[in-house]
Amino acid sequence: MSTPDHDLPLLGQGFHWQDLHVGQRMRTYRRTITETDLVNFTGVTGMLEAIFIDAEYDGGAIAGRPVPGALTYCLIEGLLLQSMIQGTGLAMLELVQHIHAPVVVGDTIGAQVEVTGIRPTSKNNRAIVDSTIEVFNQRGTKVMTYTAKRMLAGRPGAAS
Repeated sequence: MSTPDHDLPLLGQGFHWQDLHVGQRMRTYRRTITETDLVNFTGVTGMLEAIFIDAEYDGGAIAGRPVPGALTYCLIEGLLLQSMIQGTGLAMLELVQHIHAPVVVGDTIGAQVEVTGIRPTSKNNRAIVDSTIEVFNQRGTKVMTYTAKRMLAGRPGAAS
C-alpha cells in the first residue's frame, strides 16, 4: 500500500499571505442565485420578511424576487473560500458592507477582489490582509461593495 505524498501541491489551496501583494486584483467565478437558494437561506437564518417569502408581495419597491444582501455576501464569500482562502484563512476580523443595487432570484453574481493591505503579525507566521470586494450582476451593475480584514496563514516553515 502506498502512502500519500505530502510534498505534492494541494489542489484548491488558498493563498498564503506571502503570495499576495498590495494592488493585486483577481475575480471569482460567477454564480446564479436560485429560488431554492432564497428559500433555504431565509429558512435557516430566520429572515422571514414578507418581501423574501411571499412571491405575490406587492408592498416592495423591487421588481422580481429580491434576496437578502446577506445571501449575496455569503455566496461571494463561498466563492472566495473555495479559491482564495481555503486552508489559509484563519479569521474574518472586520467587514464593512455597502449595498448599491438589489439582487433578485435569477441574477448571476461574481466579484472582483483587490488586496489593499498586508501587515505581518509579530508571531506564528500570520498576517492581516485587507481587501476590497466589488460584487457585480450579469449586467455589469455593481450591487455590493465590502471591505474585509482577514487573518491569513503564512507558508509552512516560513518566518514572519
